Amino acid sequence: MPVRPAFYLRGYSLPCLLRHIERVRYLVKARLKAGKGKALLEAVKNGTLGQGSIAGDEYVYDVKRARMTKDGEAHWVETCFCATPLEEERPYWEEYFDLLRVKDAHNRKNCRHENGTESWACCNCDCTKELEERLEQTGERFLDTLKKNGA
Repeated sequence: MPVRPAFYLRGYSLPCLLRHIERVRYLVKARLKAGKGKALLEAVKNGTLGQGSIAGDEYVYDVKRARMTKDGEAHWVETCFCATPLEEERPYWEEYFDLLRVKDAHNRKNCRHENGTESWACCNCDCTKELEERLEQTGERFLDTLKKNGA
């Protein structure tokens, strides 16, 4: 029989369990601070974006999926475990961005876990899939825009 890590509980791994602690997906709208484009690209390239945060490589994942709108705003969907939205992530993002808006990315009453229709539904949650697909069709990839503009 394989040995399971100590954090394996009732068939759920730690990452899966953590997804249920105040887990919410947020739609983030932000504007890149003047003169921060090159530093952000470098932080993504060398893997230091979010270094020291418990959220780890989530920052690079988010910024790679972010979209730039015509009005210069970056939009992305972010998963956060904090009781206060982006409490952990905010200082890391605010090094490069002015956060304009952070709101729930889906209606919590439709959350299968929160409304009781499916326990632990968040482990395989696709609640923001449609929103993320719509975002992919708007504007341009944020990082591509930065590179193209010689940030």
